[in-house]
Amino acid sequence: MKNVKGWWLGLISLIVAALVMVTALPAHSEVSSNCKFEGISLYGDVKIVNSFGDIKVKFVNSFPDLNVQFVSSFPDSCGKWKIVDSFPDFTIEKVSSFPDITVKEVTSFPGLP
Repeated sequence: MKNVKGWWLGLISLIVAALVMVTALPAHSEVSSNCKFEGISLYGDVKIVNSFGDIKVKFVNSFPDLNVQFVSSFPDSCGKWKIVDSFPDFTIEKVSSFPDITVKEVTSFPGLP
């Protein structure tokens, strides 16, 4: 009977260890090489919303999916975002966990890292 208990404990420990390893892996970037996320071009006029944004974004300091430069005009290339209140090209929701993409704010060289 002791052998069966030990076997189950070993199996449970192995499953827990595997789950911990899988959750520790970095998320796969969904930003495509043509600077799109699920068909949305990642440049242009952007509105920041509190809920139900087109894209959930986490701002990070290292290893971003996209480098973003906030501009006041001509957001016409990858990673250039102009914040607007109306008529956005897409909306973002700032999150601290479970983002769709991660971004780093930069002052130059926006786009794919």
